Amino acid sequence: YESAFKLTEMLLLVASLMALLTKAEDPFCKLWSKNELPLFSKDGDIIIGGIFSLNDSPVDASLAFTSLPAEFKCKSLNFRELQCAQTMIFAVEEINNRTDILPGVSLGYMIYDACRDIRLALKSAMALVSRKEDGRLNDMSCVKPPNVLAIIGQTSSSPTVGIATTLGPFNIPVISHSSSCACLSNKNLFPTFFRTIPSDFYQSRALVQLVKHFGWTWVGAVRSDNDYGNYGMAMFLQIAQQEGVCIEYSEAIFRTLPREKFLRIVNTMKISSSKVIIAFMSSSDFEILLKELYIQNITGFQWIGTESWISVQNPSFAQYYKVMSGAIGMAISNAVIPSTPGNAGMVKYWELLFNCTLTKQDNVSVLPQCSGYEDFTGIINQYTDTSNLGKSNNVYKAVYAVAYALHDLLQCKDTKVTSSNKMCVNRMNIEPWQVLNSLKKVNFTNNEENFYFDENGDPASRVRTYDVVNWQPNKDGTIDIVTVGGYFAFLSAGQQFKMNYDSIVWAGKENKVPRSVCSESCQPGTRKAVQKGRPVCCYDCLPCAEGEISNTTDSSDCLKCPLEYKSNEQKDECILKDIEFLSFQEIMGLLLVVLSLFGAFLTLLITLVFYLNRETPIVRANNSELSFLLLFSLTLCFLCSLTFIGEPSEWSCMLRHTAFGITFVMCISCVLGKTIVVLMAFRATIPGNNIMKWFGVMQQRLSVCSFTLIQILICLLWLLTSPPFPNKIMRHSTETIILECNLGSPTAFYAVLGYIGILACLCFILAFLARKLPDNFNEAKFITFSILIFCAVWITFIPAYISSPGKYTVAVEIFAILASSFGLLFCIFIPKCYIILLRPERNTKKHLMGKIPSKSV
Repeated sequence: YESAFKLTEMLLLVASLMALLTKAEDPFCKLWSKNELPLFSKDGDIIIGGIFSLNDSPVDASLAFTSLPAEFKCKSLNFRELQCAQTMIFAVEEINNRTDILPGVSLGYMIYDACRDIRLALKSAMALVSRKEDGRLNDMSCVKPPNVLAIIGQTSSSPTVGIATTLGPFNIPVISHSSSCACLSNKNLFPTFFRTIPSDFYQSRALVQLVKHFGWTWVGAVRSDNDYGNYGMAMFLQIAQQEGVCIEYSEAIFRTLPREKFLRIVNTMKISSSKVIIAFMSSSDFEILLKELYIQNITGFQWIGTESWISVQNPSFAQYYKVMSGAIGMAISNAVIPSTPGNAGMVKYWELLFNCTLTKQDNVSVLPQCSGYEDFTGIINQYTDTSNLGKSNNVYKAVYAVAYALHDLLQCKDTKVTSSNKMCVNRMNIEPWQVLNSLKKVNFTNNEENFYFDENGDPASRVRTYDVVNWQPNKDGTIDIVTVGGYFAFLSAGQQFKMNYDSIVWAGKENKVPRSVCSESCQPGTRKAVQKGRPVCCYDCLPCAEGEISNTTDSSDCLKCPLEYKSNEQKDECILKDIEFLSFQEIMGLLLVVLSLFGAFLTLLITLVFYLNRETPIVRANNSELSFLLLFSLTLCFLCSLTFIGEPSEWSCMLRHTAFGITFVMCISCVLGKTIVVLMAFRATIPGNNIMKWFGVMQQRLSVCSFTLIQILICLLWLLTSPPFPNKIMRHSTETIILECNLGSPTAFYAVLGYIGILACLCFILAFLARKLPDNFNEAKFITFSILIFCAVWITFIPAYISSPGKYTVAVEIFAILASSFGLLFCIFIPKCYIILLRPERNTKKHLMGKIPSKSV
């Protein structure tokens, strides 16, 4: 409204300067130019003013501000506005014929033409509020009481801003039927303004929802460079940003702009990638743009229109239909309002409609004389078109609002206060401020519609509805404005549009819903990544990372799968991760099982050989009891490795580590016992040494049991305090869950290994010391080799165990158990089996007790 406000101030300033430049005796309020008489008028007890754009397309004169402005000229008649003026006349006549509203009071009207021009609208408003004398305005009119108590109009927002700004200080209510600029809801600037059309806030929101409904996220925008276009488009852009709709370009035009400006805008449309254009424009501005698009042959765009032009039956639009074919947009909900012709202002319309003259002429006229009773049958234009009477219905409600406000003021006959804050007044002394206050409280029902104004002077209807209309070609070459649906703001999101899709004509040759997006939709499994420096609707589709999914179209972010889930190959669904553990079914597990069973079988086979040859010297000479106990413990060592294979459970986790620790301690204890026996046996051969009595069979059994009992106690303490348990490890891989046995207490685990290591080191030292004792079959050197292999295996096991992930940790541990077990088995027992089975001649006491030649000192 800033442009209109500044123009209003400028015109008033010019008037003041002109008055100051006149003679001193001339009044300050000197009026210039000729007086404009109302086109329609009727006298009455109370007069209601009306300002409509009965003529259209004003000729814009150049304002140099060095002389008085030229007289206003208009180029064409506006039949839609005539329809609104006739609706006002009909409403006044209907009220005068009713007995329940304003009984005994007759309403009159004075209707002026503003030609969609701010200056003429201001001049008409000043004429309405000034008294008329003999049909003329005089210089004293500006100091007399106003002639009308309320004004219906104007049609366009910018002229209405000028009228409301000018008449605001006089408290004269202005009620518009078509000025929808959201700026007019500001009561601080326009305290006397009311309207019966919803604010453009609701239309802008409806347009955004319409764009979203058809999936258009990338649109162009053009607007009229006036209050209606600028404020309406600003509201549209704000709501569009909230709803995820992006604007590729936004251009402003006005009918007075040079052609170069229009050419630049047309070129912007031509090179744009968006296929949908939002036009927040007046019909006069839109017609000029259409003409240029037609000349440049720019077609194929889907136009989205506002009520200011989408519902206008302008015959000149038909020639441009190929440019804006299938245009769709919002129109004010339809209504049925009858109309009555006849008044002084109908002369020009009548002559234009029937191509005749009503005025009597002395000379022979080229046009035939009108009878005044011509038939409207066959006349097709905006005046006779009753397919959409939304604006006329708004005029109808505006007249009734004024009538009910006057009725509330005149419902008593005296001037005394009859109730709280309500005073009955004399109809000859009604002031505009009283009508203004009464309008704020008016509440009536017409045609089953309850109507009242809210605190901003807007219609306070809870149900904001619009018709969705579509431009379709007619057989006779004209354009049909077809209602194809409706918008119901009170419904939930997604249900606000009720559309008849089959009856919609779309832009383009394919006649299908056009697609207008900056970037194609990102499919499930991808996410949107905004392109740098471009609107949010322009993006790249990036695949989700491992472990993340998107299961909706155009997802802005990928969702992380729960810990036990992973993303599938398409990255659109979370699936359970593969659980990884060393199983019996896989090759590595089968191989280790075979090695374990083979070791156990080989140990049992050696045990059988020893048992069958238990009376032979080589078996008896090497402490057969400890040998059989060692073979038993080795069998357990081979078999305990099987507990490490398969899905871990609470029992298997506790069994595998404790069984391993105890069996290996038993095994090493037997080896240690055999080593001590070898040493003691050598010392027993020295005369007078009876040490073997202290290390007999019973002592050997007790030593093995004692060493093993210590390990049992360590394992028992481990199980009671912090036992091993199955645990899911997810940090090593996003694809699998490693199911392993958590040690519970690493200290206890390393204590078990440490104890085995201490016994192995002790055994190694003793065996190393006894390796060269004089004997044909010295077992100590074989024990030395076996313990050396055992220690080497377990020393390399520790770093391999720590660094191996998942099931390979278990495989390393099993390999260490098998390797050390095979080392003990092969180094201690295979040489004996070799003599028993292949060299029986050496399995004699004489050979075993043979002397080795002494070495020289």
